[in-house]
Amino acid sequence: MKTLVLFYSYSGHTKAIAQELATKEGADIAEIKDVRRPGKLKAYTAGIVASIRGKAWPIQPPAVDWTAYNRVILLAPVWADNPPPAVNAMLNLLPEAKTVAVKMVSASGKSGCKERLEAIIKAKGGSIEAFEDIKG
Repeated sequence: MKTLVLFYSYSGHTKAIAQELATKEGADIAEIKDVRRPGKLKAYTAGIVASIRGKAWPIQPPAVDWTAYNRVILLAPVWADNPPPAVNAMLNLLPEAKTVAVKMVSASGKSGCKERLEAIIKAKGGSIEAFEDIKG
């Protein structure tokens, strides 16, 4: 079995970190993409409100054979201390019983979403291998 680096990036910072990590880990990589990428105004207004509320926005499900991976490294930017709506949507689609390492990327290197993400992943029968806030 192998590792999948799964990421969402609005501005490109998280994508660069995900690509470096995938190379370092020898892992496959997949991007979480919005069905309709929000403009900056919508991302920084409605997107932040949706993030705080734990809401999901439509995404294009990654073309991933989940049975090939026993470990997922999830990277996401922090929006108002929470994962963005696209990541919330991906968490809804995440198969059951996956081991997930979460890395949240922000300018401050701090987020307040560890408990929320742990609860979502555990409710799907999965486990959090690690949680890390990255200053990026």
